[in-house]
Amino acid sequence: MEKALVTGVDFVHVPVTDFDAAARFYGEVLGLPMSKRYGEMPGGEFETGSLTLQILQAEAFGLEFNASPNPLALHVDDVHAARAQLEAQGVEFLGETIDTGVCHMAPFRDPDGHVLMLHHRYAPPEARAPGLD
Repeated sequence: MEKALVTGVDFVHVPVTDFDAAARFYGEVLGLPMSKRYGEMPGGEFETGSLTLQILQAEAFGLEFNASPNPLALHVDDVHAARAQLEAQGVEFLGETIDTGVCHMAPFRDPDGHVLMLHHRYAPPEARAPGLD
């Protein structure tokens, strides 16, 4: 078998309208370390452990801002505990925590309206959610 051309994902771009507010949210509320600040430009990189989030104030880089309605799933060891911690900091969730039969998910929004999700898969990778067989 030939080696795959693509072997991973290095970063995902998250456009924002206010970098300082986003940096507080991703750095202080979510607790992600900032590994790089783009000098005087309003942008930087936050590490999740497996994927870098590149947070850029879109307008300053000549980009168009659009909030993503599609969730970015952030791995946590315990969705219920992580949710309680974020709720204590004022984060509002988009409904109850979901149990799919293979994972727990709890969606919420960042300050710019991007949908993020706390996620933990508790069943083995070969397990399938009920109804998907």
